[in-house]
Amino acid sequence: MSNNNPSDDFDDIDVVIPDSERSAVEGAARELLALPAVKEDSLPNLTVVFPLRKSVPFPSLIMPVHAQHGYETDIMEKAMAQGKKVALLYAPGMPKGGVISKSSQFARIGVIAEIHKRIRLPDGNTNYLCRGIRRFKVERFVRVKSVPVAKVSYPEDIYPAGDETGALARNVMSLSQQVAEHQPNLGDDFNVAALNIDPAGHLADFSAAYLVNGVKEKQKILEQLDVRERLRLVSECLTRELVSLELGDSIQKEIRDKIEEQQKEYFLREQISIIRRELGEEKAPEEADREMFLSRLNENEYPKEVAEKILDEISRLSTIPTASPEYSVVRNYLDWLTELPWCKSSTDRINLKNAETVLERDHYGLEEAKERILEFLGVRKMRPQHGGAILCLVGPPGVGKTSLAMSIAESMGRKLERMSLGGIRDEAEIKGHRRTYIGAMPGRLIQMIKRAGTNNPVIVLDEVDKLGKDFRGDPSSALLEVLDPAQNHGFSDLFLDVPFDLSNVMFVATANNLYEIPAPLRDRMEIIQLSGYLRSEKVKIAQRYLLPKQIEEHGLNASQLKLPVTTLRALVDGYTREAGVRGLEKKVASLCRKRTLELAKRRRPKPVIAKDQLEKYLGPAKFLDDRIRLQPPVGVALGLAYTSFGGDVLEIECVSYPGKGAVKTTGSLGKVMAESCNIAHSYLHANAESFGLIETDFSKIDLHMHFPAGATPKDGPSAGIAIATSMLSLLRGKKMKSRTAMTGEISLTGEVMPIGGVREKVLGAKIMGIKTILLPIMNKSDVEQLKPEWKSGLTIEYVDHFAEVAQYVLKI
Repeated sequence: MSNNNPSDDFDDIDVVIPDSERSAVEGAARELLALPAVKEDSLPNLTVVFPLRKSVPFPSLIMPVHAQHGYETDIMEKAMAQGKKVALLYAPGMPKGGVISKSSQFARIGVIAEIHKRIRLPDGNTNYLCRGIRRFKVERFVRVKSVPVAKVSYPEDIYPAGDETGALARNVMSLSQQVAEHQPNLGDDFNVAALNIDPAGHLADFSAAYLVNGVKEKQKILEQLDVRERLRLVSECLTRELVSLELGDSIQKEIRDKIEEQQKEYFLREQISIIRRELGEEKAPEEADREMFLSRLNENEYPKEVAEKILDEISRLSTIPTASPEYSVVRNYLDWLTELPWCKSSTDRINLKNAETVLERDHYGLEEAKERILEFLGVRKMRPQHGGAILCLVGPPGVGKTSLAMSIAESMGRKLERMSLGGIRDEAEIKGHRRTYIGAMPGRLIQMIKRAGTNNPVIVLDEVDKLGKDFRGDPSSALLEVLDPAQNHGFSDLFLDVPFDLSNVMFVATANNLYEIPAPLRDRMEIIQLSGYLRSEKVKIAQRYLLPKQIEEHGLNASQLKLPVTTLRALVDGYTREAGVRGLEKKVASLCRKRTLELAKRRRPKPVIAKDQLEKYLGPAKFLDDRIRLQPPVGVALGLAYTSFGGDVLEIECVSYPGKGAVKTTGSLGKVMAESCNIAHSYLHANAESFGLIETDFSKIDLHMHFPAGATPKDGPSAGIAIATSMLSLLRGKKMKSRTAMTGEISLTGEVMPIGGVREKVLGAKIMGIKTILLPIMNKSDVEQLKPEWKSGLTIEYVDHFAEVAQYVLKI
């Protein structure tokens, strides 16, 4: 058979031949092409086997075999000594750099080849130029270790009858030519050689050897004796290869076109830029930047220190090449320095009547907070340069803290910026990063002032009680400088490296829990407490604000949905139990969605949703009066608690069992609350005779105090008298008065000490259906400050000693 250019016959070698050695192999191949064909009747039945780890041989083709010094060269030398015939066999199980140890590491069909040339290499390895003669099949291995020897047979190719074999051969020829066009290294001689190959089985071998990728695919083709199936396998492999090559060419062309277009555009722009600079119409980038910053410096007003810093940085920028990374750092720094509103302030337009109108328009109730805000604005109007206090609005979620801050900004005519502090753990969020870091930026305060465009915006510090603290820093400590009027006129941002005056900024902080704010930070702010809303207030808020807002947002009008007062009351009592109105707004929004869906389905419901229809739209009521809670059994007392969500009724349970006089507590209690349990137990033990417990042997009874809602942490001393009441109720077997709750710290002598959060606790008790509240007598002044409507329907009793508590609730 004819063959192609010998220089192209080296794709199947086990290792790549270096360029310095390739010419010697090519010369040997040319000599080999001139040799006569080997007679197949002289082929041995017992032959040396050479393992091929990364290539597959084919009959009638030339291939160089690279043998590593040692095991592999010993096999080839043995074959050279025994008639120059060697069985080339694919060995997929051969370890890299190892030796064959068992026959299962070999395939079963290979090619018997004749060794025609040995070429020794400088590294001690050897190349053997071989020509494949014929397929063989291993009958059995005579020896595997050392030099493998096998008994082989030579099966004949099978040519099925019919025209399909010829058609497949023509298809393989066409595919081979197409694949060869995508591989310039094959050269024109490849097509000439392929056209002169006969019979069809040799064409399949030829195409598989040079065009099929993948050793396993090649071995599968070699093992196929049926020529028609062999051609079909080659055709499938070539089709996949052609699709892959065409896709690669398409991707390469697309990338090339894109790069060429970008390069063309770049060169054209550079040429235009150079021409304009030559004509004096355009300046170099570094010169343009310098003039831009000098122009800003001349047009705007800056403090003396900042102006000097800008000039120094402009001079420095002129000495740095534009290609240097430092250039972009300095340019970014100058951008921030020149764009900040150092001396630009907005004029306050304080109209107290208008401010009062804005506050009344946007908020219902909250009279104390509104009054304090108007006082603040009045001082600002009379003395504009007055720094004033930094306000902190504290209250449960949904009572209007953030919206109050927004109303302050509107009534003063200032820009408003909001910064949520919840979860911030890195002080760099406040004070920025040093410019030595890649991607450094100023802190969020400076960013907000730049965004506002003035140096006196209203900045809302939302959720100041939820600041984090970890190894990266303490943001609350960074805020101390910001919120201290004595320091913030020279606030130092690490990025700016020059002081910025924050004394003109009006800061308004919001928080849910006053005691979660760090004490030094709390000391710098004026606290305005926002209590929760009564049911009547929530109904008014729903009528005035929530319902109209949700009707508009859901594309309805007032004639399509109406909620009477009775329905709103049922909604507040049965579906929301909160200090604010956020949950109430969600329920109103849910009703609007239901009504919108009904109208979208072309139904015609009545506009009014009655009280008894709420279950149809929202499901069963979620909050009902709990008999156990409002009518406690023996051993259960009701206390009052103050949480970040407002006031709440706390149920306290007590059980006893034989023991040694210990008190066990559960319910996620803090240290102070656990101590209150021990104090109450010791007080009752010490005064057993006064309370009719003379026959009770405290040393043989263990008490277990439990506070339900065990996943919620609880702490504080204000549950002391309720804990003692729970214990006394159990030990005397008496129920306490129904719908009665109490709060107050108890001492070892039975005195009832004052507590905090009276306003929230009273409001929480009223919401929960409590009728009578017991408070320390020292908190009477706190109760007198409450609005009359908050106390209506409540009986408030003042106690000075626990004996009065026992007499009132247990009749002891």
